[in-house]
Order: sequence, then structure tokens, then C-alpha cells
Amino acid sequence: MRDSPLDNIASSAFMGRAKRVFSSDNPYHVTARCINKNWFKLPLETVWNIFCDHLYFVDHAYTADLHAFVLMNNHFHLIVTTPLANIDKVMWYLMSHVSRELTQASGRINQTFGGPYYSSIIGSNHHFSNVYKYVYRNPVEAGLCTNVEDYKYSTLNGLLGLSQIKIPVVEDSILFDDPSGTLGWLNKEYRNNHLVDIETALTKRLFTLPRNRETREQNPLENERC
Repeated sequence: MRDSPLDNIASSAFMGRAKRVFSSDNPYHVTARCINKNWFKLPLETVWNIFCDHLYFVDHAYTADLHAFVLMNNHFHLIVTTPLANIDKVMWYLMSHVSRELTQASGRINQTFGGPYYSSIIGSNHHFSNVYKYVYRNPVEAGLCTNVEDYKYSTLNGLLGLSQIKIPVVEDSILFDDPSGTLGWLNKEYRNNHLVDIETALTKRLFTLPRNRETREQNPLENERC
């Protein structure tokens, strides 16, 4: 991904909600949560395997480039690029088929997910690094593990050879350019309000870091790793 303003994007009304931005070049951060914030009503290992199967399919059938995936107890985080600018089709397939399979396996009466997915387009390499760390640190911030590499339901765990990776992620230059340095960075706690700033940016259709409220200066995360 080039470190430049967004190119080749278009906006479209999506099911009567705020306009969704479609991109063929820039990655998305995508997340969705279980209905009523409940946990998945199945062992996480089972949920993980179901997601793996369907992510494998969307990679091939929808030409989706998968960068990172982390499954939590009641939601997931995905970083994905859609060269065909078809994020809506990718997520429709993924959520509908995963939901149907989880519902059948768990005996749920209602649907699995509580609503539509939320997406944010990542417009620069610095922003990508911010989101990359946020996704892989999610289990640590939730108190599920001490180090990012120890969490089993994460593509990072598989990329490091700690488990069999079933999700066909694209080449991870951030990790493999300097594995030990990258793990040290991922395991480093956030300082100042960086975590809050990233979470705020991810609520925008286009990932936008907040400026300093008093000085209006640019957020330091625009130019450095957190």
C-alpha cells in the first residue's frame, strides 16, 4: 500500500445507512460483534475453524487479500484489501455464512451478529501500522494473554509457526522484516492516549486520527509507531 492520499475509491449508500466507501487499493479494518454483546455460544476453537473455512473461501472466490485476523469471545477484527472494490460482497458472504453455521451448531434461535459490520479504510502506511498493532494487541488489552504471540485465535500465532495457519494471509512484511523487533513493538504497552486515539479513528469511514484538542496539532501517530 502506498503512503499517500486515498485513490480509486467511491462512496455508495448501503442499506439506507451512512455512505460506505469502496476501495480497490487501500486496506480496511473490519469488525462485527455478537448480538447483545453476548459471547459466541460455542467453544472458541469451533468458531475459529468456521471462520477459517469461510475466510479461505472469500480469499479465493472474491479476490480478497487478508492481512490479519483475530477472533475474540464475542467479536472479530479483520484487516483486508479488496482489489475488486467489493468489500460489501466479501462481508455479506462472510457474515451470512458464518452466522448460519454458528446458529445451526449452537442451536441459537436468533442470528449470531447484532448488526452490520463496521469498516474503516486505512489510508497510509503509518495508519496501517497503528491498526495492525491494535488488532494483534486486542487479546492482550482484554486480559486474555500476556504476549500477542501467545493468543491462539490470531493469524499472528500461525505466522510465527506456533499453530497451523489455515487463513491464507498475504505476505506480512511488517512481521518478517524484523520478527523480534516487531514482537517487541507489539508487546509494548500504549502510552499517553494512543489507544483511545486509534479506537476513535476506527469509528470513521476513513481512518482519521484526532488532532490535539487544545493546539490542533497533528497527532504524533501520523508519523511514528505507537
